[in-house]
Amino acid sequence: MLLEVNNITKSYGSHKVLSDISFTVERGEIVGVLGANGAGKTTLLRIVTCLLEADEGQVFFDGHPMTRDDLARVGYLPEERGLYRRMKVGEQVLYLARLKGMKKSEAETSAHEWFQRLGAGAWWDRPASKLSKGMQQKVQFIASVVHHPQLLILDEPFSGFDKDNAAMLRREIESLSASGTAILLSTHNLDAVRTLCSKTITVDETPPAAPPPPEEAASAKRKKRRKKKKDFKKDF
Repeated sequence: MLLEVNNITKSYGSHKVLSDISFTVERGEIVGVLGANGAGKTTLLRIVTCLLEADEGQVFFDGHPMTRDDLARVGYLPEERGLYRRMKVGEQVLYLARLKGMKKSEAETSAHEWFQRLGAGAWWDRPASKLSKGMQQKVQFIASVVHHPQLLILDEPFSGFDKDNAAMLRREIESLSASGTAILLSTHNLDAVRTLCSKTITVDETPPAAPPPPEEAASAKRKKRRKKKKDFKKDF
């Protein structure tokens, strides 16, 4: 068992975003994360990557409580763009690979292999500002896999891709899975979920507290009106 998520709960103020979420991801397994916009999928992924703390529950990685030290073995493709617009994309990937603990020579070899593999070799010296949304998404995918992670977390990885590039990415995800990488995939692409994932988990937004019954609401309004009248008389 590479990843084990136990009873994760997270609230923002009085609003509970995640409630008692549990699942596991084996090596080589692709697990889909489903849910409506705002249901808490990204919050869950950020907890797994130690970017957020859960209110309750715990995440285990390779048999022990997950810590930031484990992130060198994790790749994360966030939904939002995270590239430095003025920096050459090749340099950015190398920088991120070094942050994951790769030696310079290893990072350069792996990065160039991935750029060529995805047809992005000509972009190496271009700043992110000169790339389209889909091209930037390819670079961010490369940055998430360049260090050969054991766990790969993908948040809407098909965003910005046309049909051909989406198919390319699906092939790469399948290849990584076949090589033993555990993958957690959050996407609205249900066709990709059906064809790629061995199982799915659904994150449902916790509904807000139910409104009071009509008679209680009416009584509260009457009390509020009476209080206003009393306050008005005191002022005069």
